[in-house]
Amino acid sequence: MSLSRLNSSAATLTKNRTEGSVAAISGMCVTCIDGCIGMCEIGKSAYRGHEVIYPQPFGVITTAAEKDYPVDYSHINIMGGVVGAQGIEADSDKAVFPAVDLEVRFGHDDGLKFRYPWIIPGLGSTSVARDNWEGLAIGSALAGTGLTIGENVAGMDPATVMKNGRIVDTVDLKRRVQLFKEHQRDGYGAIVVQSNVEGTRVGEPEYAINTLGVECVEIKWGQGAKNIGGEVKIKDLKKAQMLYDRGYIVLPDPTDPGVIKAFKAGAFREFERHSRVGMVTEEDFARRVEVLRGAGAKYVFLKTGAYRPAALAQALAYASKYELDLLTVDGAGGGTGMSPWRMMNEWGVPALELHSLLYQCAARLAAKGRHIPALALAGGFILEDQIFKGLALGAPFVKLIGMARGPLAAAMVGKTIGRSIDAGQIPVYVERFGSTRDEIFVTAHSLREELGEEDFNKLPAGALGLYTYYERLAQGLRQLMAGSRKFSIEFLSRDDLAALTRDAAEVTGLPYVMDVDSQRVDEILDA
Repeated sequence: MSLSRLNSSAATLTKNRTEGSVAAISGMCVTCIDGCIGMCEIGKSAYRGHEVIYPQPFGVITTAAEKDYPVDYSHINIMGGVVGAQGIEADSDKAVFPAVDLEVRFGHDDGLKFRYPWIIPGLGSTSVARDNWEGLAIGSALAGTGLTIGENVAGMDPATVMKNGRIVDTVDLKRRVQLFKEHQRDGYGAIVVQSNVEGTRVGEPEYAINTLGVECVEIKWGQGAKNIGGEVKIKDLKKAQMLYDRGYIVLPDPTDPGVIKAFKAGAFREFERHSRVGMVTEEDFARRVEVLRGAGAKYVFLKTGAYRPAALAQALAYASKYELDLLTVDGAGGGTGMSPWRMMNEWGVPALELHSLLYQCAARLAAKGRHIPALALAGGFILEDQIFKGLALGAPFVKLIGMARGPLAAAMVGKTIGRSIDAGQIPVYVERFGSTRDEIFVTAHSLREELGEEDFNKLPAGALGLYTYYERLAQGLRQLMAGSRKFSIEFLSRDDLAALTRDAAEVTGLPYVMDVDSQRVDEILDA
């Protein structure tokens, strides 16, 4: 059985003519007939060419691979018991799930504190991120978690002011940072500014540190969705030319008179802006970390993607040697809409394998007494059981789970519901819960009491959506942890997990479920 779906996908708005009869090896219709209008990827590529490489409609979607990997997090189950409690007194009246402490602290000085053990690892210059930033920033700040401003935000902003090739002022980046900071409570959570090759060249992180007061900056080596730099579609000729002038790769060349003529004639409707791939060397990496710290960065992070195992070892070794505060490792398969579709499906090390390799590498360095930065795992996490599994699989090194598509979906749904309330056109599926924000959003009442009438009424519905989604994740995670008798994040361990298949056991190093507690079982039965 093929693990991949070929030649047709909702992501590329393509399908087979003979949907019930498709050649497994190629994905083509079993009978490809002369006269077909070309609904599949081959056919659509015959008239739209490179446009079909990317998920569509571009700019308003998030995407994830359809590939069915041989093993994944569903091949692991959470173990529980009936004896004792860790992190609280073993008393049934005290060891209740609301008492589970989800707070996590990390950083070289333990100065970063999150109410919940997760972070949004990087939403950058995509339209879908920009259009939902209010909900993402305010919701994350109110919840006391982390949010990362991804690559190219300042470079993509037409209002950014540059002098001698360096950023001196911005509109969009400034807005994104301020929205989070204005709603941050009691020092919980963090806003992070990420930078790739282009952002580094124009001094984006230095501007964020010195002008916007950002404490956390992140060097980006990539993400699980792709092996190249980010892509964005540009529908405006002047903006395409501006980005070309700023040094981006823009295809086709928006300054070419023939291209300009073809664009104005409607031969194509959008340009592509591409980022360059980074060239990593230890010397350059060490210098970059030193520069960022010298510029005033209090915390320096690194994010890497689903590259080959040697690159993973390189990322961890550098993060250890230069004492970084957080390393995020993103498994193959996901993205926020800018990744080539076939690359998203067929490139990189899948999340469970990558995260298992990361644990092996971290344990090896720890055994040598080396510094291990806080680790974050990303790649398809959306719900509390997956969060538990990720934290336990990488314990004691993993402190956070990275999620982007889930939080973005929650913010988008919240925004959409808010608009429907304002328009008096609430969908039947939602209307059964009520017709006002207080009736529909289950956290609205408590937030109103915490913030006061005036501040609550100013909240965008997208922020309510994200905050409420996070509240569900927190309660679900507390229930799972209480069932495993773990009442604080620090007590989660690999012993809380079991592999459901021999293959999953081999990949993760976890015991097969039938082998769990085997020695203890013998002791109990033979007593």
